[in-house]
Formats: sequence, C-alpha cells, structure tokens
Amino acid sequence: MATIAEASINDARVVAKNALRALRRADEGISGKASALVAELVRTITVVGKVLAQTRTRLAGEVPDGATRIVSLHDTDARPIAKGRLGKPIEFGYKAQVTDNADGIVVDHFVEMGNPPDAPMLGAAIGRIKERFSEVPRAVTADRGCGEAKVEAELRQLGVDYVAVPRKGRSGAQRQAVESSRRFRKLVTWRTGSEGRISHLEHAWGWERTVLDGIGGARTWCGWGVLAHNATKIASLIDERDTKSAPTPSPKNPSPVTTGPSGRPPPTPQKIPA
Repeated sequence: MATIAEASINDARVVAKNALRALRRADEGISGKASALVAELVRTITVVGKVLAQTRTRLAGEVPDGATRIVSLHDTDARPIAKGRLGKPIEFGYKAQVTDNADGIVVDHFVEMGNPPDAPMLGAAIGRIKERFSEVPRAVTADRGCGEAKVEAELRQLGVDYVAVPRKGRSGAQRQAVESSRRFRKLVTWRTGSEGRISHLEHAWGWERTVLDGIGGARTWCGWGVLAHNATKIASLIDERDTKSAPTPSPKNPSPVTTGPSGRPPPTPQKIPA
C-alpha cells in the first residue's frame, strides 16, 4: 500500500504541475473553483507524503512522533491522544480543558493540539479568569493530574486562597492530613460531580465531534458550544431566582374576584359591529 501511495503521489505531482502551468497561462480567465481544486490537490499531495513517511518509519520498527503525526487527511491538526480507557485506549482529535463555577457556568475553556500535560494548563486557566473578571476564585479544585507543588504555588501567587488538588504519588503524613480535612474532601467531591459538565457539553452542545476542521475550527466550534450552554444555564438560573422571589398568595386571603348579581363572574363585554 505504501508503494502504491508513493506511485500515486508521483502521478499527482505531474497533474498538479500541469494544472498550475495552465492556471498561469489562463491568467484572469480561470475560475475560482478551478484554482481551489488545484490548491486542494497540492495540499493533499503534501499531507499524503507525510503519511507515507510515517508509514515508512513504522515499517522500519519505529514509532512516529505523536506530536506531529498525521491521523486525518481532512483535519491535519488532529493528533492521537492516549486516554487509557478500556476499549478505547487511543482517541484522535484535540484536548479540551473546562473550568466551571459552583453555579455550573463555564468561566473558562481552552482547546489544545495533541495531549499536553494537565498541570501547566490549570494556572493558565486561572490567569485567564483573573484577566477576564478582574478577580480570582477563592478556592480551586482539579483532578490529580494537576497535583503538583509548583501548580499550587502558582495558584496562590495568582491570589487563590484555598487549593484542593490531590497530589500525585504517595503523600507524606502532613499532606495526608491536609487532604483528609473536611473542606478539602468537600471540594474534591464537588469536582467529581462536576465531571458531568464535560459529558453534557459533549452530548448536548457538540463537543463530542467538531464539524470545523483544524485547531482554529475546533476552538470556534467549542466556543459556540460554551456560549449556548452558558446562555441556557444563566437563563435557567434567572428563572429559578425569579420563581423563588415571586410572592405566593396566601390561602387565607385569596385574591378578590368581581362577580355579577348571581354570584357568577360578570359577562365579558362584546364588541358590537357598527
């Protein structure tokens, strides 16, 4: 298959070369569609050439670099992501980080290429929140992937009062005492429950699969999903607040109803045509 692909690339290069020559000769008489087709052919030749090089590397007994490995012809920014899940150890696409508050509103999100480590992403997210809202959360919690001393120091430097992130590896007695405290465990439990936010974004707001190619398209698609989610969530919170604040009529003092002479409500006036 690699040999056939290599031969096809050579043939396609000849076609692209002739097509580009024809475009230059036609000058202004060529259509935009024809130019776009030739540009797409040139792009596909380049991408398939990279895939062919990856194949040759794999056949030689080596593993191609995952950070630059092409896994999709139409979305060349997508990368393999090792998640370690049963039945789906490797996924393909982008890595997204979501930061929400106690009301379930997404206050920050970011979509990144490949599978960068979680720890550096947390401080960056809190920094964006601080810049956006001119204040920082009083408390921050995250999963164990962000559990590093330097991450906690970075959050405190940003102004976070309390950090509830379980540390990686085996903890000492002092750290175990911190993680056993009531406030720490309460925040960690809340974070576990907020994991449903990601699932909700995937299944209700399009985060499961972007329809826009490239890292720019994925960020745009996910951004619209967050906007729709937040608009719906905020509207629900406002409605809930207004419902609670609305006065409830007392059953002992029902609202007065005007009745007619017979005790029935008076008839509704009817408009008489002229």
